[in-house]
Amino acid sequence: MARAILVVLDSVGCGGAADAHLYGDEGSDTLGHIALACLEGRGDREGLRGGPLRIPNLVRLGLAHACEASTGRPLAGIDKPPESAGRHGYGVEISQGKDTPSGHWEIAGCPVPFAWGYFTEARNSFPPDLIAGIVREGGVPGVLGNRQASGTAIIDELAAEHIATGKPICYTSADSVFQIAAHETHFGLERLYALCRVVRRLVDPLRIGRVIARPFVGSQETGFTRTANRKDFAIPPPGETLLDRLAAQGRAVVTVGKIGDIFAHRATGREIKPYGNAAMVEAALEAFADLPDGGLCFVNLVDFDSEYGHRRDVPGYAAALEAFDAALPRLEAALRPGDLAILTADHGNDPTWPGTDHTREHVPILAFGPGMAPGSIGRRESFADIGATLSVWLGVGSPGFGKAWQPDPVRSAGASS
Repeated sequence: MARAILVVLDSVGCGGAADAHLYGDEGSDTLGHIALACLEGRGDREGLRGGPLRIPNLVRLGLAHACEASTGRPLAGIDKPPESAGRHGYGVEISQGKDTPSGHWEIAGCPVPFAWGYFTEARNSFPPDLIAGIVREGGVPGVLGNRQASGTAIIDELAAEHIATGKPICYTSADSVFQIAAHETHFGLERLYALCRVVRRLVDPLRIGRVIARPFVGSQETGFTRTANRKDFAIPPPGETLLDRLAAQGRAVVTVGKIGDIFAHRATGREIKPYGNAAMVEAALEAFADLPDGGLCFVNLVDFDSEYGHRRDVPGYAAALEAFDAALPRLEAALRPGDLAILTADHGNDPTWPGTDHTREHVPILAFGPGMAPGSIGRRESFADIGATLSVWLGVGSPGFGKAWQPDPVRSAGASS
């Protein structure tokens, strides 16, 4: 029986979607602009990296083909092989918005049928009655921030006042989020989580996608640093997902990174949540090695987005892509006959783009496994085609949404048995 591993390279988009202008993102291209910046020297950083973007394994598996199919332009400074070693294409999101839950849910076969709620005001972002409810039900003396902001910047600005007053730092962005930053020692980590649960309930009527706990440590003398104890409180997917179908059939599921948070811990199996891309890749490889037949390992690598995309750090983003690329041969070596690996993304976060928010983009799709014939899967009209393909591959019934790409005729006979 087949196994599968699905890796979401968080925010690694491959060119602005047709409706990107509706989000102020027309012309965005995460991978394309990183490659161009590296070719022009804007991706250099002493002691980190330099020169053109070096991702030979991703290119070998078809990334350059996927990017060119999406944008009509080659990746700058990267020679595209005549034929890839894997299947390649790109996906178009049909859900509204450009946030993490909608992207992941659609990948798992459940597009979002409604419009997300947003806090659109740059300052005084939250309604007064919401703030009053948080103070009353959350047991806090008030809140700080109450605006759209960069998480690291607002912590640096308000951490000392937060420690002195006990007021949590509350902020948002252009995404459907309510974020709460608090000091792990002075405020308390469990108290922060409890406050987030209160806020989660209060913002449910507003259709806010996530309430995010952003704990930090440090002092005014040493500086403040966010910790690995981030926790996302998301609304559950509005319909059945691939994970639900696997759970219903008793299949093994391992989720690595923030997948559990994104799916509100519904059918997310054994959850592993290390800190940093490198640790998550190691955890995923270890989990996949022990994964029983018929199981799925579902991985999110968040550093691309949180550490480099939002911070508009081109050299850091490029270095993270190169580090993941260097780890890819280990993933390929872990695949047994019958296994399927899929690499994709959930949205873009172009580090050359104005602002600090996600960008509405296509996402690359690379699929590979032992004995799989290479070739193009073309333009996929929904991210849900990924979930549909995995449903067929793992033999868990017809997908509720999405269209599987044609299985390899050599492999399809052994995909499930």
